[in-house]
Amino acid sequence: MQPESTPLLSVENLQVHFPIRAGVLQRQVGAVKAVDGVSFALNRGETLSLVGESGCGKTTTGLALMGLVTPTGGKVEFDGQGIKGFNRNALKAYRRRMQIVFQDPFSSLNPRQRVKDIIRAPLDIHNVGTKEEREARVAELMARVGLRPDQADNFAHQFSGGQRQRIGIARALALNPDVIVCDEPVSALDVSVQAQILNLLSDLQRDLGVSYLSISHDLGVVEFISHRVAVMYLGKIVEIAPKTTIFSAPLHPYTELLMRSAPARDPRKRHSFSATNDDIPSATRKPSGCSFHTRCPFATALCQTTEPELTARADGQQVACHHR
Repeated sequence: MQPESTPLLSVENLQVHFPIRAGVLQRQVGAVKAVDGVSFALNRGETLSLVGESGCGKTTTGLALMGLVTPTGGKVEFDGQGIKGFNRNALKAYRRRMQIVFQDPFSSLNPRQRVKDIIRAPLDIHNVGTKEEREARVAELMARVGLRPDQADNFAHQFSGGQRQRIGIARALALNPDVIVCDEPVSALDVSVQAQILNLLSDLQRDLGVSYLSISHDLGVVEFISHRVAVMYLGKIVEIAPKTTIFSAPLHPYTELLMRSAPARDPRKRHSFSATNDDIPSATRKPSGCSFHTRCPFATALCQTTEPELTARADGQQVACHHR
């Protein structure tokens, strides 16, 4: 299914800062700027992947959109409505339309509950249907994600890692959401199982039209599942582009560094770019100007003093760089 042009989810200047406290009175002496001004749009039926090194803020971004961490600032619109002013009922309805699949398929499942109860939980919370309709929905969801009906009474520890992730996906699908945040959904699985789960996610998007905000550090996964890719560095997006563009013609030096870090099937297509410094600055003391200038071989005095804005280039590509 091709994504529509009208954004379903719009994020503008999202910020999530965690205070650092010290002393007997626990006064705030600083902040970890995990997400520091992130803006993007997610279209209907589209997969947008957030990529970057560990600690860049991609998971925190997803948790903030789910309401699992409180944003410090910024604006989030879902289907044309800003969620900041939502009352309790409106927020509950929003969460019904936006679900999440977590990275660890075991710790995200209640070990004391049977699979049928885990998958039915969203239906119970939102009081959807009768008891019989909920049971039928659970059976339908298990079949859709490739689980057998006779496994409904089993507990999570009785399943393999891939099967546990299928349970998580079934639970996320229970309320027919418009958006699913996929937080490293295959990173804890064997390679062969990864392919099965990725194919399942692709099939579900084709059949149901669901949008994915995919969070990953695995460029192979990103290349397989994405329509567009947003590259994050130290809490900011430095480049957004269609998948084919980001892999064939990246503009930002950091994106080039990521592409170079991935194994190339064809040695002739390897990027020659290398960073001048492998040490990533702390999120508590970010460099002035462009955050990447401490590692960038193209950095100038302008990069050290002035932060570049994310600006549009050709073919839907956006980049935050003074020299690209």
